[in-house]
Amino acid sequence: MYSKKTKQFPSHWHIILAKEVAFYETLDSNEQKRFQNRMMQFLGEVYIDSVGFEIEELDKILIASSAVIPVFGFKDWHYPTVTGIIIYPDNFNEDFQFSDKDGSKQIAGVVGTGRLEKKMILSRKALHHGFKNSNDKRNTAIHEFVHLIDKMDDNVDGVPEVLMQNTYAIPWMKLVHDEMEAINNDTSDIRAYGGTQQAEFFAVASEYFFESPKLMKRKHPQLYKMMSDCFRVTF
Repeated sequence: MYSKKTKQFPSHWHIILAKEVAFYETLDSNEQKRFQNRMMQFLGEVYIDSVGFEIEELDKILIASSAVIPVFGFKDWHYPTVTGIIIYPDNFNEDFQFSDKDGSKQIAGVVGTGRLEKKMILSRKALHHGFKNSNDKRNTAIHEFVHLIDKMDDNVDGVPEVLMQNTYAIPWMKLVHDEMEAINNDTSDIRAYGGTQQAEFFAVASEYFFESPKLMKRKHPQLYKMMSDCFRVTF
């Protein structure tokens, strides 16, 4: 694992976090301190590179927050499935091209494979948008970190063993099947991409859970309960 000395949390980041990251803003002061420490631990374990622009403080804050939020309910956590984050200025295509002349640029984030194994590629535009709008149930960076969690048992299959006790697996699979069917029948408010495969359902549902938990609790009480149990977080 890439490792550098964990730096001290810059005190002025607290104000930025409270303004930009709703999850952090709702925590009490002790939990905010724990969040800060987890952010700095994460930033000490990965490198962050940019393509075509200079990384700013807010980029690092939002990336680290995206890594911490899904696993904040766990006391000790490391991401063995990622060593580096590469930030592109905008969405990109399958060849990782992002200029205006490069045609269809549909991809906002991806967990790398092959030569990009243990890398995450993110659109800076999508990263920032994920924290700007908390009502759209979307957060690209959280989505990709959830894929990394899912990948810890070597299978990105929507059944993250590291989060689930064995007793959860069967009811989880039935719930996933039912919810995906509702998505594909256009009778669900869960984003359509969640109906494409189990791994994407888990990541899309996780975005929804962390972005709009009260809405999920009202509209999908079973799913909310299962996600709450998995992530060990109650809103």
